This record gives sequence, structure tokens and C-alpha cells, in this order.
Amino acid sequence: MRIAMIGTGYVGLVSAACFAEFGVEVVAVDNNQSKIDCLLKGSIPIYEPGLDDMVARHAAAGRLNFTTDMKRAVEHADAVFIAVGTPSRRGDGHADLTYLFAAAEEIAHSLTANAVVVTKSTVPVGTGRRLQQLFAKLRPDLVIEIASNPEFLREGSAIEDFLRPDRIVVGVETAGARQVLDRLYRPLNLIQTPILFTSIETAELIKYATNSFLATKVTFINEMADLCEKVGADVQAVAQGLGLDRRIGNKFLHPGPGYGGSCFPKDTAALLRIAEEANVPQRIVESVVAVNEGRKRSMVRRIVQACGGSVRGQTLAILGVTFKPNTDDIRDSPALVIIPALQAEGAVIQAYDPEGMTAADAELPGVVWCQDAYGAMDNADAVVILTEWNVFRALDLEQAKRLLRRPIMVDLRNVYEPRDMIAAGFSYSSIGRPAANSAYATEKADA
Repeated sequence: MRIAMIGTGYVGLVSAACFAEFGVEVVAVDNNQSKIDCLLKGSIPIYEPGLDDMVARHAAAGRLNFTTDMKRAVEHADAVFIAVGTPSRRGDGHADLTYLFAAAEEIAHSLTANAVVVTKSTVPVGTGRRLQQLFAKLRPDLVIEIASNPEFLREGSAIEDFLRPDRIVVGVETAGARQVLDRLYRPLNLIQTPILFTSIETAELIKYATNSFLATKVTFINEMADLCEKVGADVQAVAQGLGLDRRIGNKFLHPGPGYGGSCFPKDTAALLRIAEEANVPQRIVESVVAVNEGRKRSMVRRIVQACGGSVRGQTLAILGVTFKPNTDDIRDSPALVIIPALQAEGAVIQAYDPEGMTAADAELPGVVWCQDAYGAMDNADAVVILTEWNVFRALDLEQAKRLLRRPIMVDLRNVYEPRDMIAAGFSYSSIGRPAANSAYATEKADA
């Protein structure tokens, strides 16, 4: 089979490479000439484990090509996927479909034969219908069938998610489009992946419902963590007890400084706007968004308190600025709220992130970027773990103590055990667990 993938951002590039892994011939299109030039030279514009090797392998085999020429890409394609960005629109939270409809118009003018056009971008309910109307208006001479095929890729494990997904969702209403999507995903039949065929509107809503529900789980366990601290319970044990219930599951029950990234913030906001237009309030999601925003600000107060009530004139070592590990994505990362707020409190920030410093430099002026975690801790008054990169899970605590002016660690990802930090001589603060100086923690340390 042969497909065109319009857009070489995160979703488009990962999807293009993984379809090539299925044996499909893929032509990926972008109107950014410099990005295409980099891809043709083998340079990958995003960090995703394993993606550079996969792209290089299929480009060398001729199954994956890159171009700015839309007409060349869509010629003889069995399907044309739209995978452009749909960011939150400034001011109202609606998904900005400017790039999507610009791509659709260019596709319409470039097609020379009947086609199946598939939206992989996250789009509000009703977008598929609007695309049908657009194509009918621009190309009444062709039969252009529309499908919705939302992605469910987690940054940092996107290749695994594409090749071994929980399910494939396809919104489609014509036999021809269904047959094309069924053939494209046939390799997943070998691992018995469920393929859910729905209406276009249903597929569009599944994507928003999924991300909003996951954001709710994250926010729920964060609020439970606050309660655990007040009553002397351990949120990690609470999360384990919850996760062992098969009706709930153990994913997305890890407390922290709040969710971020390219999906949860914009998709919860967009779902609220969709619901508002339909006059169907979504009170739970409204609360999730509000609680998550407040969560980031409360982390600032936690850090200040751990440092003695004031950080003015102090130097803080920040470990991690991406919204999660194994990505270079800083979009809506808690660090973008927490670091400026600490600077406003008078702190000097020394920071290190394995992949996110280049992107963060433009967003976080005044930060001193360091070559590793120990460089960030050198002569700092405290260390704060914001992102749970594996490299931060096995710090040399003795070296850390020698470098720090005071042995204070604020662990917003619960990377370490309180008893271990007591034994190492640290003043340690974490999320939703008994304080390191409590009788409970001391007993555990003595044991």
C-alpha cells in the first residue's frame, strides 16, 4: 500500500515511520523546507526513543520519503493522512484548525483521482463533516471519502504504542474507506489488536474523552496525595490499592506536580468548549482543569516551605524541565510555572534536563543551564526533582551532599524512599507520603 502523511510533527513523523514498519510505502509532506531538508539528511527534529533508527532504516530502504511537494505525495496514495497540529486557540481554548483546513485545501487542489482522506490530528466533533463539505465544494469531480483515525501515542513510548496498541479507533461511514483502513492495520491482526469502527463523530469524541479521563485520574491521585499528607497515609500504597482493582487499573496513578504536555491541557480545554457549544456542562473536567492549574502553584509553596519559608537569595538546583521523561517536549510542563514563580520569589535557578534544555532556554530566561545533575547541585541551597528521568533515580547522594550548601531535597516525583533519604542525612520532602522526620518514617529507617 501507499499513503501520504501530511505533517512531520510528533504524530505525523512517528506514524509515518511506523506505517513504513508495516511495509507500507509512505511519503511524508511538510511545508517547512528546512525541516524536510533535515529529515532528508537523517536529522530528527524531535526526541523519541528509537525513532531515529526507524526513520533511517526505512528511508534507506525507500519505504519512507520526505517532500514539500503535495502533488507528488498524494499521487496514487491509497490514503492521505492529515497529521498537522491543532493547538489551543488563544483566548478561548478551542482547537485551532487553521493548519488542518489549510492542509485540506491543498490536498483538494492536488488530488487527481478519488481518495480516502483520514484525520489523525486531534479535532473537535464535527470536523469530519466540515471536511466532507469542503471537499465536495472544492472537488465535485472526485469522490473523496473522509475517515477519523485518532492517535493514542504517549511521548517517550510512541513507537511501542503504535506497533502494539490497546486498540485502533476508526471513524468511517463508507465501505471503501473502511476497507482501506482495515488493510492498513492488518499487520496488527497478528497480535489480535481490537479495531473499533465507529461513526466519524464518535471517533472524534473518543480521543477527547480518553485524554480527559486520564487527566482526571492524574488529578484525582494528586488530591489524594494532599489528603494522605494530612492524615498520615502513604499515597503510593493508596495508589497500589486502587490500581489492583481491575475496574480502575494502575496507570496514571502517580502523584506529582500536575499534568502537562501536548495533549492533556489542550484536549481538556477543547472538550470544555465542545460541551459548552452543545450546552452540556462537563463539571468533572472543569474541576480537573482548575485543580491542575492550582497544583503547579501549590508546588511553589511546597518548595519555599522546604527551604525554610523563603528562597530569596538562594540558589535552587532543578532536575528536569520536560513534562515527562524520555521526551524533549516542554509544552505546558509544570516547570514553566514553577521556575518563573521561584525566580519571582528571589531564587537563582541552576537546572539540568537530558533532552529539554534547548527548547526550555527560550521559555525560561535567567536559568543557568548545567551539563549534568551534579553541575546543577554545585553550591545550591536545595535540589528539586521536577521530572523523573532515570538518570535522576540513582544519584550519588554523598556527592550531592558535598555539592549542596544544605542537604535539602524536594522530590516532586517520589523518586526516592523517605527512609533512604533520612539515612543519607537529607531533609527530604515528597508527595503524599509521611514526612521524612515523622515517627513513621523514622521507624522505617530504623527497621
